[in-house]
Amino acid sequence: MKKKIVAVLLAACLALAPSLSSADELMDITRAAGYTEATEAYRPKSTLLIDGNTGDVLWEENADEVRDPASMSKAMTLYLVFEAMSKGEISEDTVITATPTDQAIADIYEISNNKIVAGVDYTVSELITMTAVPSSNVTTVMLANYLTNNDPDKWLDMMNEKSKELGMTNTKWFNASGAVAVAFKGYYSPQRYDNNQTNQTTARDLAIMTYNFIKKYPDILKYTSKPVVTVKKGTPYEETFETYNYSIPGAKYGIDGVDGLKTGSSPEGAFNYIDTIKRGDQRMIAVIMGSGDWSDQTGEEIRHTFGNALVEKMYKDFSYKKVLSKGEQEIDGKKYNVQKDVYATVKKGKDPKISVKDDQIVIDNGLKPVSPKIKATSVKATKVKGWFDFGSNQKDKKATKATNNGQLPVYFWLLCLIPVGLLYLIYLNEKGRRQKVKERRQARQIICDPGLFQDICHQ
Repeated sequence: MKKKIVAVLLAACLALAPSLSSADELMDITRAAGYTEATEAYRPKSTLLIDGNTGDVLWEENADEVRDPASMSKAMTLYLVFEAMSKGEISEDTVITATPTDQAIADIYEISNNKIVAGVDYTVSELITMTAVPSSNVTTVMLANYLTNNDPDKWLDMMNEKSKELGMTNTKWFNASGAVAVAFKGYYSPQRYDNNQTNQTTARDLAIMTYNFIKKYPDILKYTSKPVVTVKKGTPYEETFETYNYSIPGAKYGIDGVDGLKTGSSPEGAFNYIDTIKRGDQRMIAVIMGSGDWSDQTGEEIRHTFGNALVEKMYKDFSYKKVLSKGEQEIDGKKYNVQKDVYATVKKGKDPKISVKDDQIVIDNGLKPVSPKIKATSVKATKVKGWFDFGSNQKDKKATKATNNGQLPVYFWLLCLIPVGLLYLIYLNEKGRRQKVKERRQARQIICDPGLFQDICHQ
């Protein structure tokens, strides 16, 4: 019995070992980076870092733990706004006139940090800026209401549908901004969604959203990459805001290459942020969730130490580079024509395994994509054929199609023509030889005619 108990305890310890090791490793990485203020009390509950070019996961800890994203929810609203702009439904210059309801929301102390005045015209660009940087709840709702004719349920439907489309499998939106709907005191009240419920998502799902966002609509980064922004400059409504993303260059914890994306905090979710980083051709996305405790507001700054440390470590350990040049290449002992240069994220000091499957280059770098919906960029590789390499595993689609239509492939006719040509050459040679023999015989008959050269013929 004692042995069974020991075995069970040992198994439990082994099961916990990976997460404990990962947690300890995160603290070690952060302290090694020089962030002594990053104590255990601020350690995030969930972390994820992916390659922004390929979607490959470089680091993760509890990436699928469902948590409250708080104001990072605004990133999904902004995603839909940029999608609407891409469809021509609105533009950055579209004017939205603030209503008395908008002003009333801006006056709610608990959820407001900017002014909105009824009757004043705001451009979509200005509303995006205030949504992204000071994290304005009222401007978020103004954008959503404009695009749905003041139908909050329709907007939430759009947010949830887009999440499913992108492969965000553990996400549920109950409000547009991250602030629970009930906090709007009746000025924002979805009918089919729980007004008291916080939004729910994971670090993985936020990384998936961010990956698609900056791939499709990179212009969002011009709004999120500045430490300080000003709206309605030169008017009575001018306001200046400092970013809450302290990893932006120029901010307190600024590091090289950070250009976005969104922060968020709440009593339930603690302190969170999504960072987008680009150095040269290599882009990364970092998601930090559940750092510190809401009661200690220093966590708003210290959360960045963990993300910064992971970013620096991943840039040190991984590189996004060309692993195969276009043109003729030998792969697994066979020659292929590679359509274009092939790039991949690889561990520094290691070469990826390169193979060909279904006429496409396959790169095995030991990394997994953050979502099965994110596929590696396909590069075609066509096998180089020799004179007699007609291949029992012929995969040329055109040849296969021709055969299926009852037509023989080209190489079959070439194979047939070669011996025919050789036989023809032999025939021509033999014909010439026989012609010469015939001519010599005819000449000798003439010379040996008894009536003409009798003496010569008898010599």
